[in-house]
Amino acid sequence: MGKNLAGKALFIIAVLLVFAYGIVGIPHGGLKQSIAKRIHLGLDLQGGIHLVLQVHVAEAVNSATDRDVARLNEALATMGAGAVKLNAADAAKTEAPGFNAAQANTITIQGGTPAQQSDIHGILNGTEYANYDIGTNPSGNYTLTMKQLAIHDLEEHTLEVSIETIRERIDKLGTLEPVIEKYGLGDNEILLELPGVFDPGTVQKIIETTPKLAIHEVVGPSYNSQADALAGVNGVLPPDEMIMGGNAGMGGGTQYWVLKRAAIVEGTDFRDAQPGTDENGRPDIGFTLTTDGGDRFYKYTDANKGTGQMAITLDNNIREVATIQSAIRDQGRITGGFTQEQAQSLSQSLRSGSIPATISYLETQVVGPSLGAESIHDGVMASIAGLAVVLIFMLVYYKGAGINADLALLLNLLILLGFMGFTGATLTLPGIAGVILTIGMGVDSNVLIFERIREELRAGKTAAAAVQDGFGHAWITILDTHVTTVVSAGILFLLGTGPVKGFAVTLTIGLCANIFTAVFVSRTIFDYLLSKKDRSAALSI
Repeated sequence: MGKNLAGKALFIIAVLLVFAYGIVGIPHGGLKQSIAKRIHLGLDLQGGIHLVLQVHVAEAVNSATDRDVARLNEALATMGAGAVKLNAADAAKTEAPGFNAAQANTITIQGGTPAQQSDIHGILNGTEYANYDIGTNPSGNYTLTMKQLAIHDLEEHTLEVSIETIRERIDKLGTLEPVIEKYGLGDNEILLELPGVFDPGTVQKIIETTPKLAIHEVVGPSYNSQADALAGVNGVLPPDEMIMGGNAGMGGGTQYWVLKRAAIVEGTDFRDAQPGTDENGRPDIGFTLTTDGGDRFYKYTDANKGTGQMAITLDNNIREVATIQSAIRDQGRITGGFTQEQAQSLSQSLRSGSIPATISYLETQVVGPSLGAESIHDGVMASIAGLAVVLIFMLVYYKGAGINADLALLLNLLILLGFMGFTGATLTLPGIAGVILTIGMGVDSNVLIFERIREELRAGKTAAAAVQDGFGHAWITILDTHVTTVVSAGILFLLGTGPVKGFAVTLTIGLCANIFTAVFVSRTIFDYLLSKKDRSAALSI
């Protein structure tokens, strides 16, 4: 065997050993257990939970306009003018029938004198209001309407932040290869698939404890009912205020407060949170704000210390109402009758991030492991049957060269499964279909090569020349078919959901492995066989 041929053989053996290690790793227990630790099964094979969530992105848009109203009122205070939002609604009602979303994204400025129009116009031309179309109404007041592009961007950002926040929370479950992505069948929906997890309550608890936290200014005293709170403002709730209930950690029945709609700080302003205890030994939570959130919080607490109150709300429920004793910048504490477990869970949730809008469950399904076992059995049997038929066909039709093709095909599957073991890719039922298709593509490549070699032999060439020309002429066709298929798989990966992506991944890996085995490995085997024969000897093909 020549040095060049020996080097190729050693390289093939090294590849064989590396990818065999990718499949089984360092064996612990039986072979089946070792493979199971390396090759992760998807939801459709091992069972798990399938959830479809909807993010109420209108809440985030509503909160953004509330903050802009508060900012405008602060800038216009010295002019005697004020800003209000038309048809403002509670966050929980932003998607209720009859709600006018366009009006909820419109702000009007009233009370300015003609002499102040220039100053007001100067404020509105600031970069803070670049997302609004600015105009005037028949009464001469300014109107700011959020641009549709800005609304779309804010909704997209809200959905993306929600996905990333949920991902951080779900990762703490330790589930392998969860699918958390946009769901293309509906607006602002998230697909969540967790292989190997079978308790929807645990998952929902983890998601729901990723809270929407905010601190609002309190207007007036507490009330025993929502009706009493509304009566306290003479039956007419100002557009920039809302009514919210909670026990505020005081025990007893629910109390209601009138709050400023715009939050002083909210979930995305919290940088860190840690559980602790207060001066009485009761569990509480210490928090740290971002620089921007801390500046806003300090400005509010400094202006209202000694008299003002603020409400800490969690998912639209008041957890604590506190009197502002002193100015607070970037650090504070949340108390309110927490248990140690609740304080630990809530602080962990805040560290993971706060979802910028509430979430509802549209679909919950638990896929049992028995279905997964049946799918695995059927898929594996189909793969084995298909592989056996192909191997036998190649042996019968191409004689000795069929052994060459069969070895290359088996190495192709070894590389495919080993690569999945190394990368932690998830094997799904469509992924098994990708494996079967890879077998077909591998056979197709060998057929192209072998038929070309037969043509060269019929043309009177020696076995060595026929092999060389056969591989040389078939190479371009093989590369062309594989590249076009990989491009198609890439499109499926980019546009498809989890199972479709699994098919695309296994198909792509299998095709890349097939080029290596069908061209390099198969050619090396032919060269080795020819090196043992006379130049005039016939080739079994």
